[in-house]
Amino acid sequence: MDIAFIPSPSRGVLNLGPIPLRGYAFCIILGVFLAVWIGNRRWIARGGRAGTVADIAVWAVPFGLVGGRLYHVITDYQLYFSEGRDWVDAFKIWEGGLGIWGAISLGAVGAWIGARRRGIPLPAYADAVAPGIALAQAAGRWGNWFNQELYGKATDLPWALKITSSDDGRVPGTYHPTFLYESLWCIGVALLVVWADRRFKLGHGRAFALYVAAYCAGRGWIEYMRVDEAHHVLGLRLNVWTAILVFAAAVAYIVVSARLRPGREEIVEPGAAPAEGDGAAAKSATGEPGTAKSGDAEAAAGEKPGRDGTGASGSTRGTGSTDKNGDKAGSSGKG
Repeated sequence: MDIAFIPSPSRGVLNLGPIPLRGYAFCIILGVFLAVWIGNRRWIARGGRAGTVADIAVWAVPFGLVGGRLYHVITDYQLYFSEGRDWVDAFKIWEGGLGIWGAISLGAVGAWIGARRRGIPLPAYADAVAPGIALAQAAGRWGNWFNQELYGKATDLPWALKITSSDDGRVPGTYHPTFLYESLWCIGVALLVVWADRRFKLGHGRAFALYVAAYCAGRGWIEYMRVDEAHHVLGLRLNVWTAILVFAAAVAYIVVSARLRPGREEIVEPGAAPAEGDGAAAKSATGEPGTAKSGDAEAAAGEKPGRDGTGASGSTRGTGSTDKNGDKAGSSGKG
């Protein structure tokens, strides 16, 4: 007798008049919003402009959706191109089926295009959006709950997921809620990246690499629990091997990058004011770290006392300087 379990929704779509609101699509949209919102806040804190993350996301998100779907269709081609299947279903993205490996890979291509158009280093952008991407995955996994898919082995644990659908070979019963395990893991990954970024001032793509490595570590054991149909290589599911290889690549990148490019980028977006308290504050005319909120070197220089002992007033800041002979050299002050 089942004492407790997580119920599955009776249906994955809610009709708002003539408009169908699908749970899977809603979770994906919510995830994109979280990634952009959190990424924008982190980008501004790093010294970037407001709105830049959203502008680049216009390129990254469509590329990511296409990449995620392509990976799923290619690795599970039998679901769409085998006998008795309709290949048109490969385009029905709202029914589920997005491979995170393809989404991140092709999404990075889109982000690179958007970042290049704005003269922004892609690694710095990736570091800013890494925790948001993890939380986007956490939200997106609930779309699998709406579709009653990607669950694990049978179990009678109190938090078991109750599957009621018998479509596509499903057997009603209680199973490990692997969608929930991965969602919670992704939340932990986001918190880990935020903490490590603050503690160690990660830069040059290392915060993003940490997100990738941490996610792969969890995806490996969660994937091992799943019972849905998948290709196997040497006894392991294909996605387990992918997680192992990507994890190794991410760790190698962190180690090599830390040696070749230690520290963090001081300027992440040309023309934007440097972030305060983040290693990018403007320096004063004496060469010591300054705290000028405008981030303007001329403004900092304008506050330096002149050689005659009088301080430069705010109204004449940056309008001229005094040479050794006391003659005033003209300057526009607009460098």
